[in-house]
Amino acid sequence: MNGEAVKALPGRYCNSLIEYSRFVTREVNIGDVPMGGNNPIRIQSMTTTDTMDTIGTVEQTIRMVDAGCEYVRITAPSIKEAQNLAEIKKQLRARGYTVPLVADIHFTPNAAEVAARIVEKVRVNPGNYADKKKFDELEYTDLEYQGELDRIFQKFTPLVNICKEYGTAMRIGTNHGSLSDRIMSRYGDTPQGMVESAMEFIRMCEVLNFHNLCISMKSSNPQVMVQAYRLLVETMVAEGMNYPLHLGVTEAGDGEDGRIKSAVGIGTLLEDGLGDTVRVSLTEEPEAEAPVAIALVERYSKRASNSDKSQEQGIKTFEQTTHHSLPTTHHNPYEYQKRHTFEANAFIGGHMVPRVVVDLSNRNLKDPSVLNDAGYLYSPALDKYNMADQSVDFVYLADNLSSFTFPGNLKQLYNYSTWLTLANKKNCHPVFNLHEYVAEGVDQLSDLNFVCVKPKDFNAELFVELAQNKTLVFVLETDALHGMAQQRTFFFNLNTAGIDTPVVIKRSYSSGASEVLKPANQNNISVVNRVQASPEEVTELQLYAATDMGALLVDGFGDGIWIDAPAMPAAVITSTAFGILQATRSRISKTEYISCPSCGRTLFDLQETTQMIRSRTSHLKGLKIGIMGCIVNGPGEMADADYGYVGAGPGKITLYRGKEVVKKNVNTANALDELIGIIQEDGNWVEPAVI
Repeated sequence: MNGEAVKALPGRYCNSLIEYSRFVTREVNIGDVPMGGNNPIRIQSMTTTDTMDTIGTVEQTIRMVDAGCEYVRITAPSIKEAQNLAEIKKQLRARGYTVPLVADIHFTPNAAEVAARIVEKVRVNPGNYADKKKFDELEYTDLEYQGELDRIFQKFTPLVNICKEYGTAMRIGTNHGSLSDRIMSRYGDTPQGMVESAMEFIRMCEVLNFHNLCISMKSSNPQVMVQAYRLLVETMVAEGMNYPLHLGVTEAGDGEDGRIKSAVGIGTLLEDGLGDTVRVSLTEEPEAEAPVAIALVERYSKRASNSDKSQEQGIKTFEQTTHHSLPTTHHNPYEYQKRHTFEANAFIGGHMVPRVVVDLSNRNLKDPSVLNDAGYLYSPALDKYNMADQSVDFVYLADNLSSFTFPGNLKQLYNYSTWLTLANKKNCHPVFNLHEYVAEGVDQLSDLNFVCVKPKDFNAELFVELAQNKTLVFVLETDALHGMAQQRTFFFNLNTAGIDTPVVIKRSYSSGASEVLKPANQNNISVVNRVQASPEEVTELQLYAATDMGALLVDGFGDGIWIDAPAMPAAVITSTAFGILQATRSRISKTEYISCPSCGRTLFDLQETTQMIRSRTSHLKGLKIGIMGCIVNGPGEMADADYGYVGAGPGKITLYRGKEVVKKNVNTANALDELIGIIQEDGNWVEPAVI
């Protein structure tokens, strides 16, 4: 492609699993802002206005461009909206805005054919463009299957020809929740089905000699999304293709949840050098999306095409460090499989959920309310603690001692030298550096021991010997620029060496957050009395930690996470850690909301409705509730949800149990009560706790 054959990939789905190297794709022309090739990773978003509201759409588009959007997508559900794109474009150009416009098409080939003559790019969903999505369970013979493909080819060809004539680009955008009945019949609700859905349309474009394409594989489940994009790249390369990739987690939600969920999916792929344009889908105003996408993408503009020296020292493979014949394990990047580990102290590893460590060593350890931010709510009147849903498992105190009693189910970590001095070591565990641990031996240690290591420390003979101690947990740290890949290589090496020791993933982050320090004791050890952080700093921590740790967790690596951010409020660290575990489906601690970002098709105020539903259901730990503005996004896009709340018409809502319609055309005034009633009927409702 671009005059050169696509080379085989060492990582199969990316250039390298070890060093950062962006996968170079075919350049695609989209107005005067090309995508792919050596161009920067582009930022885009989608309007939420009614497309027939020309002035509103123009004004919102301008706000989006001013916020950093390089492409703006506008829904065109019918011919009249498609035709009005011309007036929107005209008014934007008159005001000096030349941003390429993208028409979003579902179901309506005739609208796509109109829009393709006007805008710079059209997006089609292969699951419902000239194909059927009625949730029918059908079986196709090979002949019938091919017959459907021939029919789709006939309906798709006119659009391709128009795009060729007008120089219009196209996105073939597969969504996990809207795979056609035909694809579902053969491949099921799988990443493979998502890939094949797109590949069928790509192959049609290639037959028609049309290559101005980009591809997306969106899902509300970051794990599914990551697997689908990886499989797509491998499939394209095998067929000699390298089309650019549009990255996004669909229906990510709002606030912290939306940012963390987006970063887990998008950031994981960016880490591997995949992605040519990014859209962060938040249930917020669209101009709020671009800064989040920019923060995710800018991180990679700072990375060289080859690894830094510190990383090179940490990427030795098992074969370079041993001559012993040990079992080899192979990681499958297209299927989730949790790394097998032993269960240390019946608390961490094995089948246990990943544990959370929070550093309180520089906080005020004279006041038990310091634990509020770690999920242990202290009542002075009763002198007892109540555990929140998001309560950490370990607090790291380094060399500081507290003047109050800790809850009985909260474990404390101390530096080894300080741990030795403790009179009462119950629930207290030492943290060693590797030199200390090797020098000290195992005889004098506790029933649970943490040893800090870096990927460059890996030595097969030594680590195989260390792994014989079943009280041991590794704390894996890195300060490398491309640290996620370095830590992943460490996991690969453990697997290859047959080492099943649990691992806590630790990453350190600095920020400009302000802090007030005061002497804590006679040793002049300082503690943080108050920590503040700006919203931008909080978002940065959420995005970076979700990328670095989420990218490992979605592959089944990690038995715990430790976010080290001394200048960040402990409550933010705790919430971010549990948010990452929730987004990676590693540990569920709260209700999950699968809510679309709104668009011109939305039939109610999505932001207000999402907050209303959240206010009455946020205590339903483990439930997934889909909130969709219209039938295009529901029930397909919320296929992963337990319950659904979907716009059916002005003032009307359809309620779902999974993919099943339970009640149609419910008045919005009663819809939430009706939804709660369905949850109660199923026995999934609990009354909110009163604390």
